[in-house]
Amino acid sequence: MSQCGLQVVWFKRDLRVVDHAALCAAAARGPVLPIYVIEPEYWQLPDSSARHWRFVRGSLSDLSDALGSLGQSLILREGQVVEVLESLLQQYKFTALWSHEETGNDWTFQRDKQVAAWCRDKGIIWTELSQNGVIRGLKSRNGWAARWDQTMQRPLQTPPRLVPVTADIKIVPNTPEYVNFPQTTGHEQRAGRQAGLECLNSFLTKRGETYRSAMSNPIQGEIACSRLSPHLAWGTISIREAMQATWHRQASARGEWRGSLRSFSGRLHWHCHFMQKLEDEPRLEWENLHPAYDGLRPPSPDSIRLNAWQNGETGLPFVDACMRYLNTTGWLNFRMRAMLMSFAAYHLWLDWRAPGRHLARMFTDYEPGIHWSQVQMQSGTTGINTIRIYNPVKQGLDQDPTGDFVRRWVPELASIAGPAVHTPWKSNCGHRVLGKTYPHPIVDYEKAGKYARDRVWALRKSADHKENARRIVAKHASRKNPPRASAPSRQLSLFPDI
Repeated sequence: MSQCGLQVVWFKRDLRVVDHAALCAAAARGPVLPIYVIEPEYWQLPDSSARHWRFVRGSLSDLSDALGSLGQSLILREGQVVEVLESLLQQYKFTALWSHEETGNDWTFQRDKQVAAWCRDKGIIWTELSQNGVIRGLKSRNGWAARWDQTMQRPLQTPPRLVPVTADIKIVPNTPEYVNFPQTTGHEQRAGRQAGLECLNSFLTKRGETYRSAMSNPIQGEIACSRLSPHLAWGTISIREAMQATWHRQASARGEWRGSLRSFSGRLHWHCHFMQKLEDEPRLEWENLHPAYDGLRPPSPDSIRLNAWQNGETGLPFVDACMRYLNTTGWLNFRMRAMLMSFAAYHLWLDWRAPGRHLARMFTDYEPGIHWSQVQMQSGTTGINTIRIYNPVKQGLDQDPTGDFVRRWVPELASIAGPAVHTPWKSNCGHRVLGKTYPHPIVDYEKAGKYARDRVWALRKSADHKENARRIVAKHASRKNPPRASAPSRQLSLFPDI
């Protein structure tokens, strides 16, 4: 080992020791001080929540144990990162800072710029290393897919032995009082690396056989989907680990397994593809990707419609069942995520920002790069994707034909048997609950859908719209097939639910 002084490894969304480039590189240069900083300001943001914190907390416990087995426990600190680093510098006189490249929200981006300025001022070398297929400073999407494949094929990095460094170890707090809403329900996924590995193994050997046919269904998808998304979002396992395990399993797959694993490996590829969009275009978090949609919807959301949507009280049973399921569990399958966002943006005609923040708080697997790309895509503001206005009744009849899912999550409608539960206003029993224990539909979904479709398509006819769309396609579209600016990009409907 070439000794270069004490190395600080700053853990963020990379809560593991296996396949951790920054940890390995730092340990090769000197003793390592691994730190995690609880940042009060971050945990009060409108896109963070106690649900996220509880998953992080459980994962930190596993990470601390794993680091301890390597020779050095995790050092926990609380406060602004620059202030924490300044305190550590005074105490330990470290010479280098290591971390992964983070494609986070704007707050983390601004924080990282402050850390970079501090490092320059103190003469500390901060090295950020990639932990996935996202490329910082990308000039062109040409060749991106091939480079992603090469990254995924590299050998996993094994955890290094660490030289013990005496440091003050603090206990991970339960849920600090400043952590943003919502309170957790106790029905969320189990956190930590061990849970992630169990999830990956059970998917590849048992649960995933029907993935391809079942992933669109909220009932079947609960089991058939991998449920790896929170572990990828918070880094308890790496995307390369998941990809290589999937490739290995594909080699022996037969029958229905073959198609399901092919679909799943494609989703892992698209995972980084969407993150790359935010890396290249940070304004996706707060600004329409295509300027033609500026002012299309009222900037201040209708609070009655927004609250009804958030609470699962819109009077559209399948929409409400999906939202209540999400609010309770922190997870929802990809098609229903897309439907919820589409319903908010088109039928309720809400600007995407407020609904997007609610979904961010609810998703245990909130990954900013995927999330904001998809929120805009499902709201029709990218200008290059097919307009997706989901019919909420048809979706219910297609995905929950017996109505059992709705009756479970909207018990006010339990007395309505069969598929009639999706349209209680047509049911003979509907008058007993509508306007009493369950609301009438907040909008006429057919008229609202037509209004939205007409407004959005009218914008797309202009020459300016088409010219801006060409520029967006050139910068962001997949290069698997040459993009055609004259046609909408048919990218997958993917929130991070893989």
